[in-house]
Amino acid sequence: MSPVGGLIIYLILWWVVFFAVLPMRVRSVWEDSEEQPEGVEEGAPVRPELWFKVRRTTWITALVWLVVAALIISGIFEPDV
Repeated sequence: MSPVGGLIIYLILWWVVFFAVLPMRVRSVWEDSEEQPEGVEEGAPVRPELWFKVRRTTWITALVWLVVAALIISGIFEPDV
């Protein structure tokens, strides 16, 4: 696996994991507060915690990428080129 190929696989995995992590720990205005602020959508998140999710995504992706890279390097899984 070339470094560019490894980077591309990492970026694709990062976005897939990010979209899986994105809905975690989300509380909407409707669920969290008793009084709703004027002009706020009820489904809007109170605290989206995006930096937490970016960090978590990066760590999870690193672990998944290590497994995928080990499979490719070992020859068990060879992608068609």
